[in-house]
Amino acid sequence: MTTTSDAPLEPRPAASDWWRSAVIYQIYPRSFADGNGDGTGDLAGVRSRLGYLRDLGVDAIWYTPWYASPLADGGYDVRDYRTIDPAFGTLADAEALITEARELGIRTIVDVVPNHISSEHEWFQAALAAGPGSPERERFWFDDGKGPGGDEMPTGWVSSFQGDTWTRTTNPDGTPGQWYLHLFTPEQPDVNWNHPDVRQEHEDVLRFWFDRGAAGIRIDSAALIIKDPALPEVPATPGPGEHPHLDRDEIHDVYRGWRRVADDYAEPRVLVGEVWLADQERFAQYLRPDEMHTAFNFDFMARPWDAKELRESIRTTLEAHAPVGAPATWVLSNHDVTRPVTRYGREDSSFDFAAKRFGTPSDLDLGTRRARAAALLTAALPGALYVYQGDELGLPEADVPRELIQDPMHFRSEGVDPGRDGCRVPLPWARTGTSLGFGPDDGAAPWLPQPAGWADRSVEAQDGDADSMLALYRRLLHLRRELPALHTEGLTWLDLGGDDVLAFARGAGLACVVNLGTNPVPLPAGATVLLASGPVDGAVGPDIAVWLGLPS
Repeated sequence: MTTTSDAPLEPRPAASDWWRSAVIYQIYPRSFADGNGDGTGDLAGVRSRLGYLRDLGVDAIWYTPWYASPLADGGYDVRDYRTIDPAFGTLADAEALITEARELGIRTIVDVVPNHISSEHEWFQAALAAGPGSPERERFWFDDGKGPGGDEMPTGWVSSFQGDTWTRTTNPDGTPGQWYLHLFTPEQPDVNWNHPDVRQEHEDVLRFWFDRGAAGIRIDSAALIIKDPALPEVPATPGPGEHPHLDRDEIHDVYRGWRRVADDYAEPRVLVGEVWLADQERFAQYLRPDEMHTAFNFDFMARPWDAKELRESIRTTLEAHAPVGAPATWVLSNHDVTRPVTRYGREDSSFDFAAKRFGTPSDLDLGTRRARAAALLTAALPGALYVYQGDELGLPEADVPRELIQDPMHFRSEGVDPGRDGCRVPLPWARTGTSLGFGPDDGAAPWLPQPAGWADRSVEAQDGDADSMLALYRRLLHLRRELPALHTEGLTWLDLGGDDVLAFARGAGLACVVNLGTNPVPLPAGATVLLASGPVDGAVGPDIAVWLGLPS
């Protein structure tokens, strides 16, 4: 079976369970396409590229926050959920984008950040103005502090961005005031989910976007929102539900409420959780039938390029999802994670936020071969597939000059962590121009500089190249939609070459083989190559993946 890389796909028929095997493309709006030439990506830019996404073969788009924000953390510090940030456009632009995408068969998933809001949000400004003991402060986590005069922070909790999690306010008379909690930056105060206003407001926000046609919600930092009101320290080895601000048992009541909102529509809306948990059984609890529909599988993304490690991740992921009847999700990167072309070319090809450092060497040729194979592997697994913008172009992690880095993770690490800007550099669409087609040729330079050599990785450069990463992604996404076996659930492991080979069958007559070893692996007798990540001549070479049609 073959497909042409430039033939547009017909939209999938409408189905209430479309999300179970969908291809979802993540857009970081600031860096996708610049419609007005100011150097920042916007909704007009996305609307101009919807045809590209249709032809790529995606079923839905997930947008990172596009709301009004001071951008202390790339938009995850939301000032107003009902207003689009002026840098991106207007609410009318968002509504038009949702409608136009749906006409092309592409649904929209928007990002909601329930753990915190911007320090410029009207609620927090009102809390600061109202003072200690006020109803306005009850929506947050204000505390008098410990020690003489309250000079010590209420807890020693460590931020997800490193550093302290409490900031002290200043009273109108200039004296030190109360402390407030922020698991991320000081510009992102945590809200108190024990307060009815917080619960009602977020359910209203869901309805606001569902009423405008959003097909789903991606829930940021979903396991962090409930805190122990006693504010204890983190135990050395917390048991299930014992951590003071992570994965507390009470959290599930919140998402049951959200599910009721999502199910209240003629076409039920979808809840997608960002759930970073090592315990797979605790992870699966978020996916029970009355809670979220799916959650990101970060375990697979963090594993090194190693057959044993990846096989274990696939096995445990599928086993965790089976009891709750939820589909797994597969993702190689996102706006927070080092791009796979760079990551897979390193000596340590795993991913850990704490281990990120400047100057880590990478063999980009090796990384590209492995990233191509990983694309076939993830697209062949049962469940939903997420593709982060630019991965379909094989973009490497960019080395952003230190003086231009904006990510707070870099600054809160005192300059040790390079931050996440390297995977957020604006996309190259053309071989030439001020911004390689990211914006108009007479427009401003992109908000982050594009590396030298990216012209050769642009959409224009790859468009007519049958061997390019873009051509590979188009073919695999077309095939993924066409092959019924890839929309079934479950897989059967095959023994086709030893411990360094991942091989499994999907449905009847379809197999995926990935060689993570150093020796070629012969093709099974009678097998037909449907798609390959690299040259295949009777055998699957190292760092190559193939989809095979098996004889009946």
